[in-house]
Amino acid sequence: MMTKILSAIHLGGRRIELSFSDGVTGVWDAEALLARSGPLLVPLRDQAFFERFFIDAGALCWPHGLEMSPDRLREQVKVTVHA
Repeated sequence: MMTKILSAIHLGGRRIELSFSDGVTGVWDAEALLARSGPLLVPLRDQAFFERFFIDAGALCWPHGLEMSPDRLREQVKVTVHA
């Protein structure tokens, strides 16, 4: 079964709390991604543009066409535990 992102909440800076279809919730920090080069990453360095993320078909996306794999993000999140 493919994991999907169900919700994404901006926490400030480059951090997004992601909830996945397998029940996991965690925080993804995009700083490591933005340290890399590539034309699709340049717009994300603008904070206002970064905050325009949305979920489409279970993936984290931005208006210029960048789509982040839910499985890859699931591997990268710092899992949060809610009491």
